[in-house]
Amino acid sequence: MERNIDISATIVLYKEDVITLQKTIASFLKTPLSKRLYIVDNSPTDVLQEFCNFPEVEYVFTGKNSGFGSAHNSVLNKINKRSKYHLILNPDVTFESEVLLKLIQELADNNDVAIISPKVVYPEGKIQYTCRKYPTFFELIYRRFGIFKEFTQKQEYRNEDLNQSFYPDFFQGCFLLFNTLDFVAINGFDERYFLYMEDVDICKKIDVLGKRKRYFPDVQITHKHRRGSSQKIILLYYHISSAIKYFKKWKN
Repeated sequence: MERNIDISATIVLYKEDVITLQKTIASFLKTPLSKRLYIVDNSPTDVLQEFCNFPEVEYVFTGKNSGFGSAHNSVLNKINKRSKYHLILNPDVTFESEVLLKLIQELADNNDVAIISPKVVYPEGKIQYTCRKYPTFFELIYRRFGIFKEFTQKQEYRNEDLNQSFYPDFFQGCFLLFNTLDFVAINGFDERYFLYMEDVDICKKIDVLGKRKRYFPDVQITHKHRRGSSQKIILLYYHISSAIKYFKKWKN
């Protein structure tokens, strides 16, 4: 029987840059806690497996692109009743060893909080506005075409002091630390979203659970942030498809 651990994490891969991925893996593994990292590879081949060979890493090759939420959910049975906290981690994120320690302490001190996320910056140090208000249909259109920026920027809490902790509607999902019990209780991500909107949806599910989501800027991470849906037509299709599913589900 596998022993209990302090923290688990999943990284979902699809044709990732090796150097960037290695930095992300190293960031997690240097955290001084008992831990387990699940790397779920949705790539066409398993060429990335050789870069995931560590005692605390379990590599899973799916052989197909099953989608972001489905891949993350594939570890639900592995982490249930085993890890105390679970991290959703993008393969292009780096952070220092104290980040998870401080975030875990905040979760432990606030039982009404299910998700916590830190300040997120670009590699050059500029802040990413990852805290968002729940979107409207028109807001997504405005963002796509780069219009009515005053409105879309308000949706990013730019009028808040982002050096202070608060409770946003949702976070963009590059780095989400859950209480594992809560992540399991809501059955992870809604797998009807192949890509995009699953981070908004899971925060709605946390609302239904009766818990909160906390932004904690005392620590920060670095995220390269690839803006895929504005560059590739297939990713734009996934974004539109997910938005339609989201608004049909939550009717807002």
